[in-house]
Amino acid sequence: IGNALPEDITCLAADRMLVFASHGNLVKAFARSKEVVHTYKGHSAEVCLLLPFGDHVISVDRDNVLIIWDVQSEEEYLQLNFDKTVFGISAIMHPSTYLNKVLLGSQQGRLQLWNVKSNKLLYTFPGWGSGVTVLQQAPAVDVIAIGLVSGQIVIHNIKFDETLMKFQQDWGPVTAISFRTDGHPVMAAGSPVGHIGLWDLEEKKLAGQMRDVHSTAIAGMTFVHGEPLLITNGADNAIRKQVWIFDTPGGGGRLLRCRMGHSAPPNKIKYHGQNGQQILSAGQDGTLQSFSTVHERFNKSLGHVAASSLRSKKKKKPFNQAKDSPLTSFAKKTARQSDWDGIIACHRGYLIATTWNYHRSSMGVHKLEPKRFHKDRAINVTATVVDITSCGNFAVVGISSGHVDVYNMQSGLHRGHYGKEKAHEGPIRGVAVDGLNQLIITTGGDGIIKFWKFKTKELVHTIELNTSPAIMLLHRESSMLAIASDDFSICVLDIETRKIVRKFSGHRGQINDMAFSPDGRWLVTASMDCTLRTWDLPSGCLIDCFLLDSAAVSITMSPMGDFLASSHVDDLGIYLWSNSTLYSLVSLHPLPADYEPSVVTLPGTCPALDVGATEVEEPSDEMIEYDSPEQLGEQLVTLSLLPESRWKNLINLDVIKKRNKPKEPPKVPKSAPFFIPTVPGLVPQFAVPGEQANTEQSKVLNLGVLAQKSNFYMQLEDALLHEDYNSPVKLLKEMGPSSIDTELRGLAPEGGGSLEVMSSFLRMIGSMMHTRRDFELAQAYLALFLKLHLKVIVEDPTLLEETSKVSTQLEETWAHMQTLFNQSMCLLGYMKSALL
Repeated sequence: IGNALPEDITCLAADRMLVFASHGNLVKAFARSKEVVHTYKGHSAEVCLLLPFGDHVISVDRDNVLIIWDVQSEEEYLQLNFDKTVFGISAIMHPSTYLNKVLLGSQQGRLQLWNVKSNKLLYTFPGWGSGVTVLQQAPAVDVIAIGLVSGQIVIHNIKFDETLMKFQQDWGPVTAISFRTDGHPVMAAGSPVGHIGLWDLEEKKLAGQMRDVHSTAIAGMTFVHGEPLLITNGADNAIRKQVWIFDTPGGGGRLLRCRMGHSAPPNKIKYHGQNGQQILSAGQDGTLQSFSTVHERFNKSLGHVAASSLRSKKKKKPFNQAKDSPLTSFAKKTARQSDWDGIIACHRGYLIATTWNYHRSSMGVHKLEPKRFHKDRAINVTATVVDITSCGNFAVVGISSGHVDVYNMQSGLHRGHYGKEKAHEGPIRGVAVDGLNQLIITTGGDGIIKFWKFKTKELVHTIELNTSPAIMLLHRESSMLAIASDDFSICVLDIETRKIVRKFSGHRGQINDMAFSPDGRWLVTASMDCTLRTWDLPSGCLIDCFLLDSAAVSITMSPMGDFLASSHVDDLGIYLWSNSTLYSLVSLHPLPADYEPSVVTLPGTCPALDVGATEVEEPSDEMIEYDSPEQLGEQLVTLSLLPESRWKNLINLDVIKKRNKPKEPPKVPKSAPFFIPTVPGLVPQFAVPGEQANTEQSKVLNLGVLAQKSNFYMQLEDALLHEDYNSPVKLLKEMGPSSIDTELRGLAPEGGGSLEVMSSFLRMIGSMMHTRRDFELAQAYLALFLKLHLKVIVEDPTLLEETSKVSTQLEETWAHMQTLFNQSMCLLGYMKSALL
């Protein structure tokens, strides 16, 4: 798919390298049919004709100006001006083997042959008394086909200026001509009414015809070179490929492949199935189509409804009535669609509701119509809304007269109605059946919501609204019923409690459609004020709103929650919006009441525009990732992020070492590999060899070497002076259990330590208790310290005093935590018993 142009494409042409497209008075060249590589500027009017011509491209505008461009340099090579009254260019072609020659056709009927290199008029053909519409090269050299406004097709030899044969079609002007090149002398000609005529060039007669290939004029038509394939397109938004098979008596062809959309804007769209890959669309052209969100080859049309198929035999209508019967609303269910019809639809201006079968891709066998109006058919009564039960067995049809009828989807039989005579006094605006077929909810123009028992047809409950409702939507999984009113407000009703739980206001125009998210948390609404609004039901707030260029007529949410589909006023396409909360962090904060939405372009293939440096960036809705501090508050007890293996088994380390003691000494390998020596610890560090002294080694034993102080020991000594114990705590957190045990054993005097360092360690534990950080580490370090040095602490009064201080801090902290634990347990116990 190529990048979108800012205006409608008026003309299209291609050579072996580039695709040329014109919009307005500009001509642009696409490489790989995607990106624009050349732009040709020079026309003062809209370009209407394009012709690639070797290293040049020829363009003609509405002012009758012909310009020849150099493709690579984008410069103007030649310009020819023609008088509209004398020679208005209507067609252009390059005859095969005619070097530097171009043949021009005119609205006056004459033809001119030009040499564009020498800028000379070589020859003028007088014409056939009618304007030229099409010029097409025949497979034979010097022979061309000329299509005229009168419907005449002339096969002419331009070398000798001799007419070889003429054909006449009765369908109006010739719109397109193409020749078969696979050995069959057949010419195809298109018409404004959508018919194609097949002409036998040997017998000079009509060989066959194909009617209603398109519902509008044939815009383009070409045979694939060397194959019996004809590709056609028209203004009905369809591209069709026909394969011609001549073993039939009529010599016609059959449809091979088709790519088509709606020829008129869609009225209603809904996702079909649970995989979120198919969208059903009902259009104003009377067709029901299925569009795939994966690939176009999975698209299919379920059929076309003609107005004649909805008329009763007894009720005659004039023949000049509209051909198509637009679908205004439909309901679908996949539960029994393989057994019988699973779709029901109502049509504008008709009482009959039709059924459709998705598996057979056709209209169903039933046309649902109540019998009460058979006697008096002059009453203008139409079906307004429809719904289908979750089991797929029953269909509910609401009528403009206020009646609500139930039909069986398998047999098409009438199974009753609601109310003694009518369900409502005004036209029915909405019907909905709950997920278990227990209740049916109806609302009408009288502003009343009624709850009925589905089987017994008994009225259960009535709710009166302040304003008349416009549309109604039920989310069966959550039992939430959304009702849009004529005053542009929305209320959400819980059908279990039958109370209004939410009210939303903010739209400034008629609400066209609503859609629930699959989990029922969001309600998306589309209005004639060209806005799409997303309401969060739990919080009751507006969380998203944006403005569009054209109002959305219908919206639907994917069952997976990943896409929102929308159709718009006077637009043939269906647009997909991605749910950004699925792949990025989005802050769904409530929008203020005076929020002014920004205009968002409809989704497409147009490349993102460069944003200037002077533009002010709008605040992003993306959530900023939260970076948690080490401690949320000084009064909170905070644990460390160390794994349990680093501190939980410190007090039992001697037992673990005894259990893991090897039964026999390790054996030295025969040839040990070379390893770089490392320093023991959790963080790998290479051992740096010390500088070798020049003096000879003394034989006298140095006792200071045996009692060498560790880094942790020196950190505790420094902490006595500065009262800062962060460094020794950080050092302990980097050690393993064995290293911690060794360091604590070395604090005692018999291990090379001192009483002052032991006192410093107790102060370090007290500091950890005071700051309430690394709470579990302080407990583990203190337990191991008391286990190793309890006798020394008892004998020294200074250490005993420090230990009592730490004990007091520990008791206060545990008492506070125990109170919080008891409160939490009490609250949880109450909630558990209250819920039960």
